[in-house]
Amino acid sequence: MLIFLDIETTGYEDNDTICSLGMLLFEEEKLLEAFYEIVNEGKKIPALASSIHNITNEMIVNKPSFADTKIYTLLQHYNLEENSLIVHNMQFVVKFLERSGLKWCGKIIDTQRVLKHHIPECELFSLEFLRYELRLYRSEEDLKALCGIKDALVAHHALSDAVVLKLLFDYLQEEIDLEKMYAFTFSKVLLEKFSFGKYLGRYIEEIALNDRSYILWMLSLENLDDDLRYSLEYYLEG
Repeated sequence: MLIFLDIETTGYEDNDTICSLGMLLFEEEKLLEAFYEIVNEGKKIPALASSIHNITNEMIVNKPSFADTKIYTLLQHYNLEENSLIVHNMQFVVKFLERSGLKWCGKIIDTQRVLKHHIPECELFSLEFLRYELRLYRSEEDLKALCGIKDALVAHHALSDAVVLKLLFDYLQEEIDLEKMYAFTFSKVLLEKFSFGKYLGRYIEEIALNDRSYILWMLSLENLDDDLRYSLEYYLEG
């Protein structure tokens, strides 16, 4: 069983929670079901988060908690060693699942980290960028139809992103076997360039030599991506 999951949240801090989920269940290349749910975990959605995923506080009124949804029930049902959870940014998704009481026990493939290993020179690694950079959109109509999606895919809509996630996985699978994807998922990546901030597109090694204080400041951040932290420490040590 392959489970493609995307989530949207109220933010990125320790007290933030999931507010929507999109999930595709595949078995032997056959789509079993597609799901989309908005949930209410008791946390107000700030305007900044709404501006990204378009989910408002009015929309979550009377919505169930994550634990009371069909997606949660199915994730628990398929929470077995032989099943694989496919996500884009494992560190982020797994943290929020565990915060909501679901600890995944099966296999995991993180398409973001797999791609970082496979195409390290890629300019950005977000799903919305990869949809166009890798021309995934050329294959999306059939999958949209299978999922019952009639409108255009929308970035930061959990079900739309789950569709793009499946397309990205298919792209990767053409060149990388599953066992290598599992290995890449748990192998840290040595990044070459910054993908955000004032040094966007600049080599980390160069900044470590010329602006050591900036690297030290970044390392002080609590929610720093694991691969970025590993890379900053590597270049700082020379």
